[in-house]
Amino acid sequence: MPRWSPDAALRLEAAAIDLFEQHGFADTTVPQIAERAGLTTRTFFRHFGDKRDALFLRDREFPEAVRDFVQTVPADSSPVATVHMGLTAACRGLQGWREQIARRQAIIRGEPALRERDFLRRHHLGVAIEQSLVDRGVDEGQAQILAAIAVTCFDLAIDRWLAASPAPALEDVFATVWSDVRNAMDG
Repeated sequence: MPRWSPDAALRLEAAAIDLFEQHGFADTTVPQIAERAGLTTRTFFRHFGDKRDALFLRDREFPEAVRDFVQTVPADSSPVATVHMGLTAACRGLQGWREQIARRQAIIRGEPALRERDFLRRHHLGVAIEQSLVDRGVDEGQAQILAAIAVTCFDLAIDRWLAASPAPALEDVFATVWSDVRNAMDG
């Protein structure tokens, strides 16, 4: 097995997802993941603290990516428009990832211990959105509320997108969810 691989984390992630689908999360071991990826267990632990981390590899990057999308929104945009435009851009970036996201979501839904970790993902995304708004001068209370609503809308959009057949554009699904939430809040 190679001692160093520039794509080791991605190979480990792919191996973990394959094995979680085949054998279940609880019945898959770190040595099995490393072997499937053609790497050593030691290499696995250089990249991940445990096997859950392999499933949540992309979560390291996503809050930062959303923060970057929010920062590209024109400075004179309202806080609501800022969040909407930032997450719409994030949806465009995820459009080609439908199969990978669906596989990951199925694994998470099948394992209660992973749902807790998914809540942590939601929290980190919310914090990234909230901080981006505060950095733009939005009141902390308003930023917190908008971030919570945005994360909820985003997660609902992902769920609807994955359930739809044929697959619509994620940004269109997000726009519909955003509009539905606004209409519900307006009564």
